[in-house]
Amino acid sequence: MQIAVIEYARSVLGLHNANSTEFDPETSNPCVIFMPEGSKTHMGGTMRLGSRRTYFKVPDCKSVKLYGNANFVEERHRHRYEVNPDMISEFEAAGLSFVGRDESGRRMEIVELPSHPYFIGVQFHPEFKSRPGKPSAVFLGLIAASCGQLDSLLHNSGQFSKPMANGISNGKATIKAQQNGNYFKSSNGSLNGVYSNGNGVHH
Repeated sequence: MQIAVIEYARSVLGLHNANSTEFDPETSNPCVIFMPEGSKTHMGGTMRLGSRRTYFKVPDCKSVKLYGNANFVEERHRHRYEVNPDMISEFEAAGLSFVGRDESGRRMEIVELPSHPYFIGVQFHPEFKSRPGKPSAVFLGLIAASCGQLDSLLHNSGQFSKPMANGISNGKATIKAQQNGNYFKSSNGSLNGVYSNGNGVHH
């Protein structure tokens, strides 16, 4: 997400020397900055670490649908730098949308480019909680978008009672999938010949 914001600042806002202070401490357009509560001398516990809540601020965005229309999501973090909150209004005026934020509303967590088919960046680490039988919602969205199935996935997002958005509930596939242009729905735990027990995937 941080690199995406830097690129957007350079390409769209025209701030050609925009950068993170992690890469260029002297940049005149710091769009990614060191967190105020962090420490530059003590590592480890001084970073923003562990499970944190991200609150959705845009109710109809792709991310909120991928997370089952939840009000918030808890994901794991590990970082010392963040998007500069003083530049958010400038970014959003230029079309970038920060759809997820922390409880204070000043720390950016999820960014989307609404005009793009699938442009989502996150501050947290979705891979830390992603599993073969329960992939991260944003990873699932990327795969769905890459094979032309994102609209179908987003359309079915409201059927989840909690933010799983992976098509697996109690070890059984619960959403429709498409293979060779034909829709099918499995109720025996298999999807395309792949079986899941909720903890892993078995062929």
